[in-house]
Amino acid sequence: MTERSREIFGNAISRRDYQRAVHSKEKYARKFGDDSRELYPVEIEDNPVIGDRLGVKDIRLGQALRSGEQIRPADFDHRKGLIVGNIRMGFGHYRISMAMASAAHALGYTPYWMDLNSYPQTTATKLISAQNDLYSLGSRLSRFRVFNKLVWEPMNYEGFRALTYNASDQKKAELMAPLFREIPKDIPLLATHVWPAQAALHGGMRYVVNAIPDNWPMALHLAEGSLHTVQCNYAYQGYRTLYGFAKKKVLRSIPPDQLIYTGHYVDHEIVANVQTDCQARIERKKRGEPMRFLLTIGGAGAQRDLFSAIIRHLLPAVRNQRAALYVNVGDYRNVWEELLADIPELGRCATEHFLNFEEAAAFADGALTDSVEGVHAFYHRNIFEAVYITNLLMRSCDLLVTKPSELAFYPVPKLFIRRVGKHEMWGAIHSAEMGDGSLECRDIPHILQMTDLFLGENRELIRMCENIQRNKESGLYNGAYRAVELAMHLREKS
Repeated sequence: MTERSREIFGNAISRRDYQRAVHSKEKYARKFGDDSRELYPVEIEDNPVIGDRLGVKDIRLGQALRSGEQIRPADFDHRKGLIVGNIRMGFGHYRISMAMASAAHALGYTPYWMDLNSYPQTTATKLISAQNDLYSLGSRLSRFRVFNKLVWEPMNYEGFRALTYNASDQKKAELMAPLFREIPKDIPLLATHVWPAQAALHGGMRYVVNAIPDNWPMALHLAEGSLHTVQCNYAYQGYRTLYGFAKKKVLRSIPPDQLIYTGHYVDHEIVANVQTDCQARIERKKRGEPMRFLLTIGGAGAQRDLFSAIIRHLLPAVRNQRAALYVNVGDYRNVWEELLADIPELGRCATEHFLNFEEAAAFADGALTDSVEGVHAFYHRNIFEAVYITNLLMRSCDLLVTKPSELAFYPVPKLFIRRVGKHEMWGAIHSAEMGDGSLECRDIPHILQMTDLFLGENRELIRMCENIQRNKESGLYNGAYRAVELAMHLREKS
């Protein structure tokens, strides 16, 4: 196993920081076990939700084999196969993975879905799940101003930026390497979180692309040995120089052949229909049809007060057929119940599209051509359904209301509400500069001011739609295709 914690892109890690990284690995090994000697049989299954739409096949790992048991190789497509490595930590990395799988499928490849957080019998999943629980707790606590100011934003902004953080993460990723023991090493892997990229490299995978999210450069996202891709030119410059990763110290740069600007990671189905969907938004606005707001609400609860205020503010416009609402609470039924408790009127006027993905998807498809009125709520237990329904609704909505996370890079008009973590700030800044999203509105009065601008006049929405159409022509939203092509090219040129 290659040592990747002593030196990162030619920048030496101090002995003290290296020993801290080693001790952190030892601590996690004691807590979650060390399965480095285990063999996990691999099976391939069609994904029941996005298998038909995106051609996705799931990589499943069985229980560790007992002594003397024989391993049966899984039936991978070694010529056209591409592994999309990810974790579930919120919806963001799953959404980026879906974009990559969609692009791979459109380009004629077979996408294999490998979620490192879905194998509970392994050390890797136990470790990642514990980290996810901590991150979710931090997200929930971030709604408290003091905690957010003193702990959450500094950690997400500067803590994860430090090069020493990457040294520690690399040691943790060594505990995840056993997941790749029986995965064919010649199949390219495109990771949408750094841990699958790091773990794949420690596990001997030869062709790894590390698709970096967000627009704020952080050492957290480095996986030396992989090809790094970024969505924005600002991120490219930050990663190229590793600026600020060791405070004021000037560091050795990332070699130019290990960092590529691709543009935004967006699903093929959305990119291919950008011009048509934006023109439909413009025509609906000019005809005075109800303006369709898509609200995507996470389960951490950090922004529920903001969404409650938006819904309460828009309900009179819904009654007057000036607005229509799509509300997706993902796989968090409790969030919907809390909204109903806050806004009793919501329960009397909302149509619930719950636990029936086929029906919800049919509504989303029909909304592309049909008129839409009222409030439509969406909830699914299955994570793929919970995430993907937003993608389907996005095409027929007029305005997406979201925090500036991975959705900041999608080609749909956006109203950005308060971030969860200061690193997300730069997604809103980039989107506003590209003209396809608003500035970040961090409090209720400014959110409602922006809501009224979109609702009360034509100019803002039409301006964003026209900018999106121009961005499409420039190739801004082609990042997923580019990342897939880069991953496949790694093997071709070897």
